Amino acid sequence: GAVRALVGALDAREHDTELHSERVCAYSLRISTELGIDDNARRALALGALLHDIGKIGIPDEILLKPGALTEEEWTYMRRHPELGAGILAPVPFLTEAMDVVTNHHERFDGTGYPRGLREAEIPVGARIFAVADVFDALTSARPYRKPMLWSDARAEIQRSSGGHFDPWVVDAFLRVPAQEWPQLARSIEGNSSALMQPGVVEAATSA
Repeated sequence: GAVRALVGALDAREHDTELHSERVCAYSLRISTELGIDDNARRALALGALLHDIGKIGIPDEILLKPGALTEEEWTYMRRHPELGAGILAPVPFLTEAMDVVTNHHERFDGTGYPRGLREAEIPVGARIFAVADVFDALTSARPYRKPMLWSDARAEIQRSSGGHFDPWVVDAFLRVPAQEWPQLARSIEGNSSALMQPGVVEAATSA
């Protein structure tokens, strides 16, 4: 109930990212299956994926919902959202396992990410998995300012960013997933928009 309420609160503000959290949760779990990640780590990954942008609740509307480009000062504020998210989750014991993804989902394998500029194995594995799922969903989703990229082109873009933005180990697992599974998975979520938010679904997904 707490997870559903938190994700719902953010979705109510960011209208153009509807179902993003549910899709990246599903994509992250699919990659984790390919990697043989254990059940406890999968549960933490699922919670982190659903709640990854929860810190944006602390970003003012004039920045979060600004239709045009952000100024450098506004970007500096926006880049605080991973740490704001960690602060929101810290007092809730059962959500602390989600903090690795929430805090580190904008770190990059080559060390050029934020908020701490971590690199390679310094970045928790869940956050490295999530990064691939997050960018893949962003590329294949429509936004007010652009059309979605073709699935095949987005897959190629992930491959091109291996070793830079993304962990090559995670990218290799992503590429092993049959290409047709990704749009099928997205359609299944869009056809049942609350599927991943129902009681027991995270537990069921992580034990699959």
